[in-house]
Amino acid sequence: MSAPDPAVEAAEVRAFWRGLGLPGLIDVHTHFMPQNVLDKVWAYFDAAGPLTGRPWPITYREAEEQRVARLREFGVRAFTAMLYPHKLGMAEWLNAWGTDFAARTPDCLHTATFHPEPGAGAYVARALADGARVFKAHLQVGGWDPRDESLDAVWGQLADSGTPVVTHCGSGPVPGKHTGPGPIGEVLARHPRLALVVAHLGMGEYADFLDLAERYPGVRLDTTMAFTDFAERTDPFPRAELPRLRALGDRVLLGSDFPNIPYPYRHQLEALDRLGLGEDWLRAVCHDNAAALFGI
Repeated sequence: MSAPDPAVEAAEVRAFWRGLGLPGLIDVHTHFMPQNVLDKVWAYFDAAGPLTGRPWPITYREAEEQRVARLREFGVRAFTAMLYPHKLGMAEWLNAWGTDFAARTPDCLHTATFHPEPGAGAYVARALADGARVFKAHLQVGGWDPRDESLDAVWGQLADSGTPVVTHCGSGPVPGKHTGPGPIGEVLARHPRLALVVAHLGMGEYADFLDLAERYPGVRLDTTMAFTDFAERTDPFPRAELPRLRALGDRVLLGSDFPNIPYPYRHQLEALDRLGLGEDWLRAVCHDNAAALFGI
């Protein structure tokens, strides 16, 4: 799928948030990373058909500067660089790249990551000292257990500092060995103040992750891909849970997975709008909750 006409889509996205009386959008789940790593991520999605049973085209397969410009044209006031390692010894190098990217991209929230390995606590401390404002953890791709003892100091530092960690811990689109509410739930039991942002609303186990959000006040959920036509075909959000999602409206954050989405960016916004949860809920989700969380 080719990307939609940039000028038309930018106008449509801007019309959406202007209609809500917002100054723009804040997207807590966008991906920027070194090009050689991103190429491997895109290759993974190109080959995702056998895993998911359908193609996963990258709508915004563009150069880095074009992707940054596109978000700015949409009126995204702040976004993230969700980078993540898939093997040992990679996280610290990614963090150095993330520091440089944030320095040259002031509207990007300085993003860092980690992996269960010796020294993880030390390089996470350095990332925090360097100004990291959000971390990314990907239990599905990394295939690691969040309860690994090498990460106890990491979770503790993030909890103590109040630094959000966007974590792919749900089992969608393909379950991992340590995905689901159980493993990350044990981490929360040990670190109940952790500012955990559950990616994709916990797709695959929506109700269970709503349970965790109700139990732990630091838990938030991002909307990445949820409610879109693409996700609803295989992982529909149970409509009986919408009242709970509305009640947690101060802890739901806009996420998109840009650029790695198989549809236009505006569709995520349309999908949220058609839930019918009201303009106050939409304003909070699309901007105000993240603005409060990150002091924007």
